[in-house]
Amino acid sequence: MASDSMTPMVKQYLRIKDIYNDAILMYRVGDFYEMFFEDAEIASKLLDITLTSRNKNEENPIPLCGVPYHSVEPYIAKLLSLGRKVAICDQVEDPMTAVGVVKREVTRVVTPGIILGGEGIEAGSHNFLAAITADLPPPTPPYKGGRHFGLAIADVSTGHFSVAEFDTLELLAEEIARLEPKEILLPKRLTNDENLLSKISRPGFEPLFTSLDESRFAPQSIEGLDGAAQIVATLPAAARAAGAIWFYIKDTQKSEPRHIKRIESFLAAKTMRLDDATKRNLELFRQMIDGSPKKTLIDLMDRTSTAMGGRKLKEFMLYPLMDAGQIAKRLDAVEAILQSGLISDLPPHLSKVYDLERIASRIAMGTASARDMVGLKDSINEIPEIKSVIEVSGLKSQVSGLDPLTDISARIEKVIVDEPPLSLRDGRIIKNGVSPELDGLRDVSTGGKDSIARIEARERERTGIGSLKVKYNKIFGYYIEITHTHKDKVPPDYIRKQTLVNAERYITPELKDFEDKVLSADDRIRTLEYDIFSKLREEIAGEVERIGKAADVLATIDVLTSFAIAASEYKYTRPVVNDGAEIRIIEGRHPIVERINPIERFVPNDVHLDGEANRLIIITGPNMAGKSTVMRQTALIVLMAQMGSFVPAKEAVIGVVDRIFTRIGASDALSLGQSTFMVEMREAATILNEATPRSLIVIDEIGRGTSTFDGLSIAWAIAEDLHDRVKARTLFATHYHELTELALTKEGIKNFNIAVKEWNGQIIFLRKLVPGGTSRSYGIQVASLAGLPEAVIARSHEVLKNLEAGELDEIGKPRLASHAGTTALNAAQLNLFCKPPSSEITEKLHTIDTSTLTPIEALNILHELKQKI
Repeated sequence: MASDSMTPMVKQYLRIKDIYNDAILMYRVGDFYEMFFEDAEIASKLLDITLTSRNKNEENPIPLCGVPYHSVEPYIAKLLSLGRKVAICDQVEDPMTAVGVVKREVTRVVTPGIILGGEGIEAGSHNFLAAITADLPPPTPPYKGGRHFGLAIADVSTGHFSVAEFDTLELLAEEIARLEPKEILLPKRLTNDENLLSKISRPGFEPLFTSLDESRFAPQSIEGLDGAAQIVATLPAAARAAGAIWFYIKDTQKSEPRHIKRIESFLAAKTMRLDDATKRNLELFRQMIDGSPKKTLIDLMDRTSTAMGGRKLKEFMLYPLMDAGQIAKRLDAVEAILQSGLISDLPPHLSKVYDLERIASRIAMGTASARDMVGLKDSINEIPEIKSVIEVSGLKSQVSGLDPLTDISARIEKVIVDEPPLSLRDGRIIKNGVSPELDGLRDVSTGGKDSIARIEARERERTGIGSLKVKYNKIFGYYIEITHTHKDKVPPDYIRKQTLVNAERYITPELKDFEDKVLSADDRIRTLEYDIFSKLREEIAGEVERIGKAADVLATIDVLTSFAIAASEYKYTRPVVNDGAEIRIIEGRHPIVERINPIERFVPNDVHLDGEANRLIIITGPNMAGKSTVMRQTALIVLMAQMGSFVPAKEAVIGVVDRIFTRIGASDALSLGQSTFMVEMREAATILNEATPRSLIVIDEIGRGTSTFDGLSIAWAIAEDLHDRVKARTLFATHYHELTELALTKEGIKNFNIAVKEWNGQIIFLRKLVPGGTSRSYGIQVASLAGLPEAVIARSHEVLKNLEAGELDEIGKPRLASHAGTTALNAAQLNLFCKPPSSEITEKLHTIDTSTLTPIEALNILHELKQKI
């Protein structure tokens, strides 16, 4: 693209752009980062900034846009949020001493998956980069096979680095949905795998996919990390993915991530599995309707005081524990914090702690500022206070491993001023007494005013010019200014520098020597201060592992304190969590619903499930009565208990759950060619194929997307299979009232319904779960409450009455079209579309012994006859 007519600077730009062709190149020119050609056209639209051009008067002007270098972070953040990479190209030599074009290099590449902070990173969430590998050769979908997929996950901003392997694409996709990485590295051969990409992506989650050469997925890249040897030996596919991440970080950041000291495997078997459907249906992080983070479980429970605590809380929620002993330790801590009054004593200290994990990462990567160092010092100074407050309350075990880090704080305190400027190049960041050389240069610089005053006084006396002044500006430096009135008194050794309207400006050899000394001192001061700071930052970089461990302890304390605050404010109680099969909840409440409308009293409910007599509960009742609320609150109470939190109930006994399955509501995936019913059936298939007796299953309607007989048959068969084979603890809400008959033949099935009261033709929702089934759904009454026209409601009652009365016409069809005003002619016209029943059907109806049939057998016979009519 470069041509002889282009300037050397533009040619330099194009050479660099050719290397970083998948990123927006921000090219430093003076006080701006500029973008040219196609990058300028793209960035001007995305950033909503003016597009201009370079060499406007020439035949082929170059598109150009730019942003100030000192406020570039918001622009980078916006580009990242839109899925773009940004290559930062800086001047790496002094423009004042450069010969020809100033030397420039890309100093870092910022991508959605690699953000160190400052570019719009979300404080309370991880910013994950992922890499995926698949064993060669790639098998035919559905990718069955032993440990086929390798996954590596890293958050460069915190130092997190872990791996896992999965034997199906479905399990891999489930973990990706749980972690939601911003960017995923793939070997080139997988970038065209539509099946893999479609399983991983979904509406609302569309990560940036970055293709790398297969050679970059090299396990030997991670050999220097703690834990790497075991990973390479036991998880070879995951080790290759980790190698790609390590290469990508070093390649984009132009340095090795020294704060990442260890790599470890995370095993799903140790924690409760949460798939995307469960995250969505229980509204853990986003509302189902509009995706808002408000009025969700994380929004309700997050009373943390630190960014680290916010991330740790999310981790607890994504990975609930399955070890009853570990859960008990968390609950013990929450109870102790509650009883000791720490919910008021700890937050003031925790709130003064900065994000130590991300500060440590920036220190290790060489991008930390002086303000980061002061933030680290101030945070460390709170640790003794936090330890003291906790130990006084008798909770020494919670802080036994908390390193006070006082030596690090002391080093920073000795060197860095308390309120340093934002830019390291501005100087004024190092305290007096740190360097004798620096102190001497400062004396020269700050003493300049006194020297100028002395020179000015002496020259006034020597020349006899009382108005003589010594001044300074950036263009001429130091000079003597004398008005024209006194020009005849100017000494011969004064050298004229500039003529003004009313005065002349002069310099002298003495003034010039002074200027050189002061200005060189200022330059030397800035260089020396930067060198001293860089040395300190390098020293502290060797301590990032200690800082990271302390940060983890503080984050855990913050989360446990948050649990205690929520328990106190919302009147939660401590659950009993064990390895039994029983889930018994007394006066349970939905944690979110009860807070949405605090004016209306929330009606609590009891739920009892176990692996035997109360294995599957069928819940009937009208829409809007509260079936879904009861089922969701049960799942949320189990989840919260296994996080180590107190729960919204009077009493709760929770037998550890290995997975929560939810089949709730109607949704489709039309972009994938899946109807609402197909999505429903896929979710049901996942439950039946993957649930275990240790699972908790919540099904709110099944089989509603097809004909009544088909849907009822499917729902009946699913309920039977859950009871007979899966044996999972299950809440099963339905409007198929025929399913209540299952309780007559299945010992582990019980019927419950949400009570309502009829009054003056209307229904009152009592919101109470009571034993027994119901034969009515009150759908017409709910439709009336929703505002359907009165004529439609009246007609609905009429049709329902005909159906319930079994009113049939001469060929055995319900008289759905019969109502006041229907004429015999209308009926005759309708009959034209029906054929009379055959003698075979009539004979069969007379020979069926209905007393020996099960409900499902009767339904199947009716369905068979329906097809013949």
